[in-house]
Amino acid sequence: MERRDLQQDFENQLNDAFARLQSKQFFQSEWDIASFAIFFIFIGMILLLVILVLIRCCCCCCCDDEKPRRHKVGIENMALEP
Repeated sequence: MERRDLQQDFENQLNDAFARLQSKQFFQSEWDIASFAIFFIFIGMILLLVILVLIRCCCCCCCDDEKPRRHKVGIENMALEP
């Protein structure tokens, strides 16, 4: 009995999706448009971060054989010395 209900719900959702595709009315309300935009902004930010990580790993790590030496900037505070 439960399997039939699940199958019927799935068929109803699939038919609803096909009907929207045929009528070219993808969004029912303003909230659908807003959630769609937020979803794609999120996916875009994830892809941008992945691209930045790949650029950092591929371009910056391989070129430098030795790490640049850090030098102190500013005035050394002798009062902190033991």
